[in-house]
Amino acid sequence: QVHPVESGGGLVQPGDSLRLSCTGRDLSKYTVGWFRQATGKERKYVAGISWTGVSTYGDDFGDDSVKGRFTISRDGAKNTVYLQMNSLKPEDTAVYYCAVVTKPGGVYDDWGQGTQVTVSS
Repeated sequence: QVHPVESGGGLVQPGDSLRLSCTGRDLSKYTVGWFRQATGKERKYVAGISWTGVSTYGDDFGDDSVKGRFTISRDGAKNTVYLQMNSLKPEDTAVYYCAVVTKPGGVYDDWGQGTQVTVSS
């Protein structure tokens, strides 16, 4: 397994930026996604990137809450996937999870422990 590990979360003010990182063994070979879960709410898809670099976002599936503000990217040499988050809002507060598709079928089946992002003034 890949055992993804997230980092980069923290407490920021509205309008600030953060970059989350996800690292893992041979991560460059897999599709990787970012999800988030706010307290008391269901986990939601934020963005994903295939091993070829094709990215999708929640707004591709009807959720435009991060449209134009978040960008997913990857550095194959570093086995790292990033989530650049700009113009953060209080409603972006959540635990952010990195997940990996390790088997055929497209299911995210290897999850990290999550990193807390809190946006508050």
